Amino acid sequence: MARKVPFAANPLLKVQLPPWRSRVVMFLMACAFLALIGRAIYLQTFNTDFLQREGEMRYERLLELPASRGKIIDRNGQVLAASLPAKAIWAEPKEIKMSKAQLTQLAKLLQMPERDIERKLIDKDTSFTYLKRQVDAETADRIAQLKLAGIHQRKEFKRHYPEGETLAHVVGFTNVEDAGQEGLELAQHRQLSGKAGSRRVIKDRYGRIIEDVQEIREPTNGRDLTISIDSKVQFQAHAALRDAVREHKAKAGAVVVLDVHTGEVLALANWPTYNPNERTVLKGEQLRNRVITDTFEPGSTMKAFSIALALELGKTTPHSVIATAPGRLTIGSATIGDSHPHGDLTVEEVLQKSSNVGTAKLALTTSPQQMSDMFASLGFGQAPQIGFPGAVAGRVRPARTWKPIEQATMSYGHGMSVSLLQMARAYTVFARDGDMVPVTMVKHTEHVVGQQVFKPQTAQAVRKMLEMAAGPGGTAPKAQIAGYRVAGKTGTAHKIESGRYVNKYVASFVGFAPVSDPRIVVAVMIDEPGAGRHYGGEVAAPVFARVTENSLRALRVAPDAPVVAPGSKPAAPKVQVRAPDVEPKASL
Repeated sequence: MARKVPFAANPLLKVQLPPWRSRVVMFLMACAFLALIGRAIYLQTFNTDFLQREGEMRYERLLELPASRGKIIDRNGQVLAASLPAKAIWAEPKEIKMSKAQLTQLAKLLQMPERDIERKLIDKDTSFTYLKRQVDAETADRIAQLKLAGIHQRKEFKRHYPEGETLAHVVGFTNVEDAGQEGLELAQHRQLSGKAGSRRVIKDRYGRIIEDVQEIREPTNGRDLTISIDSKVQFQAHAALRDAVREHKAKAGAVVVLDVHTGEVLALANWPTYNPNERTVLKGEQLRNRVITDTFEPGSTMKAFSIALALELGKTTPHSVIATAPGRLTIGSATIGDSHPHGDLTVEEVLQKSSNVGTAKLALTTSPQQMSDMFASLGFGQAPQIGFPGAVAGRVRPARTWKPIEQATMSYGHGMSVSLLQMARAYTVFARDGDMVPVTMVKHTEHVVGQQVFKPQTAQAVRKMLEMAAGPGGTAPKAQIAGYRVAGKTGTAHKIESGRYVNKYVASFVGFAPVSDPRIVVAVMIDEPGAGRHYGGEVAAPVFARVTENSLRALRVAPDAPVVAPGSKPAAPKVQVRAPDVEPKASL
């Protein structure tokens, strides 16, 4: 009879391991579970923010909401610069799947070579690259219709300048990031630029927006800027300058028009210029705002101030007689001279005939410090506080270093340098009865108080002389305007290169009108005229006449002189001889 043996008694099933080993394994497993439980509690209790951020990085995106830049508007409300909606075309190289035909279509729409697009997409490790910025809305829509994988669009703004090259040096331009680079776009960037907003969205793996999570901040658009420029006056100044530079085959030119009452800049034109809407090819010559950044020796336009100083200090009177014969004046070892001898001249005639000898004799009746103080009060040697980038100070040496011959030559505009804007502002002392107001590019809304430089009687006396200088017996009869009395002074100065005078000229004219109640000051500079004429009265004065006449009519300023009927001849003036105003350099 078989013996019953328990299954557990089978020798094969007999446990050979020590009992403590199973306990150790159970203990280790319990510790592992406790560690997992502890880790879970830590992650879900103490490290929630980290996990939340990691998750959001995989599905949430913070989109920037671009702000529109403020408009630039002229004094009459005409828009000179505005922001238009545009799109930035960008790509994810690792998601790109384009055929050759699709690449050709995209390149054609973006107006880019195919190889340039391929070069941007060659790096598959990057997740973002711009293909082109500031693409117009119509082109962006046509690109979207191609439905290209990995090609995306982003809303932005593109700056547009309706007046083009006419106002390029005033408004300037911005870059693709909408930051001001030149002109008022740069000078007033803080006011014009807005603050971008943002919103949080959920995107899928293809970059499509699934859900708006939160709008964090609304964009704040920039503030509009109303400037002092009058577009009608600016157009006339630009056209007259362009035509003059071309006619005289000059290197460059500049014109500035100031409002006598407020100091506002009504027009500021330079040639050569550029189109701020198309800047693919730009040169430094085109970008230079010569009105405020270029300096030159002012020549005879300085004579009005030297004579005004002598009158102000009581050293002479308008009718005092100055002996200028034989047309030369020796000071130490140097000699200065007139273009031709005049003989005895009254002080009025000294300015009318533009006599270097007469002006130098009057200047030498004053001290160097007195003349230097006058220069400083007129703003020479100091950068104009116009709130515009690049304004220069010019050069006036300290009075303590002046020699008598240097004081004499500075009296008629040699040995110093100024900008055209400085000259225009300085001439407002004669148009405003001896006081000056700050110059500004922003439209004034409040009354402006001037700083007195000369007595009203002095300014009025010089104003009469300047009217004579711009008349038939002066150096600039071509500055005359039908229906308006004008006053002003020509300048013709040699240029300096490498520290030496060369046979190149800067022709200039600064004046104002109407004389009975001056409204505008107009300053003109033509650099290196090369068509056979170089005198300020022949080259710059006609530009002054054209700009001033058109500006006064655009501003609706009433005439203050009779208009000569077409075909008739005005009464012949007593003095018909016109004196060229070139200033011979002192011979040493």
